[in-house]
Amino acid sequence: ISRDLNLISTGVHSASSRGVNVPRIQKVGFITASLMTGTVVATSGPIGFVGLIVPHIVRLFVGPDLRILIPACMLFGASFLVACDTLARMLLAPTEIPVGIITAILGGPFFVWLLKRKRQV
Repeated sequence: ISRDLNLISTGVHSASSRGVNVPRIQKVGFITASLMTGTVVATSGPIGFVGLIVPHIVRLFVGPDLRILIPACMLFGASFLVACDTLARMLLAPTEIPVGIITAILGGPFFVWLLKRKRQV
């Protein structure tokens, strides 16, 4: 599937001309992403910017190849969330700040930078 996703990222017409069943891959991708997202949110709660900013940060370092990008995003996203949770527990100890606030504080400025950068390109 990663080969097909890489081809789809170059364009739907290009991918289908190379033999990719684009509608099937899109459906499988949507169902897989929905199930994974539902599972993560059900077990850990909403974590805001992590799913939004982590792929962009990781893409800057590893490039657009989804075979490398997806595992790298999983590792970096988990590490980022553990760091945010640790920070949330330590900042105002013995009380705890919700981890979503920490991810929003750290992710907000990066997201603004990303939007400004995309406008300039």
